[in-house]
Amino acid sequence: MNEQNHPLETLHDIKQMMERSSRFISLSGLSGVAAGICALAGAWFADRIIRQPSEVTDFRRDLRAKSEISLSDYMGSPLLHIAIVTFIAALILAFIFTYLRSRKNGIPIWGAASRRLLISLGIPLIAGGLYLLKLMQEGTYGLIAPGCLIFYGLALINAGKYTLSEVRYLGYCQLVVGLVSLEFTGYGLYFWALGFGVLHIIYGIAMWWRYERSPVD
Repeated sequence: MNEQNHPLETLHDIKQMMERSSRFISLSGLSGVAAGICALAGAWFADRIIRQPSEVTDFRRDLRAKSEISLSDYMGSPLLHIAIVTFIAALILAFIFTYLRSRKNGIPIWGAASRRLLISLGIPLIAGGLYLLKLMQEGTYGLIAPGCLIFYGLALINAGKYTLSEVRYLGYCQLVVGLVSLEFTGYGLYFWALGFGVLHIIYGIAMWWRYERSPVD
């Protein structure tokens, strides 16, 4: 019986080796959960500022008083500060959990697969970031949240071929949420929280359950 299973085990080992060389498979589900929690916390703080709009109103009044508006003028926006802090916190936590899983699996976190993943992820994100900065400069605030979700979804779909397939499905969900939010621009923050918060947490739990939880004897 063991001799019959030996070829199957060999094929399984070969398949794992090929996956490790062509795809980055050390993404941690806890990274998704942490990113989702950071996004929900950021959305909560942003909602508090929007509901007490004195800072936002003063900031917009100062912008209207200027004859020309540059991107540097937006660095004083309290909402932009929250977005930056949220992004940095989510990025740091995602790196920590992914690094821990990589070390546990004995797989280097930096290699050809991770390099391809970052390039595929980065190109749509950089293009989207430049587009969103232009929207801010033009004062088209209602399209910022949908734009974030759409470009992030496209980035995940593009990067999905170099990592676990669940990432691509998360990208499809982000893209759908972003497209739907185009019809409800006044509720952009809630769609942003749904996409970056709730969907990330669901994705992270599913990833952890499938790949990381200890099997029950």
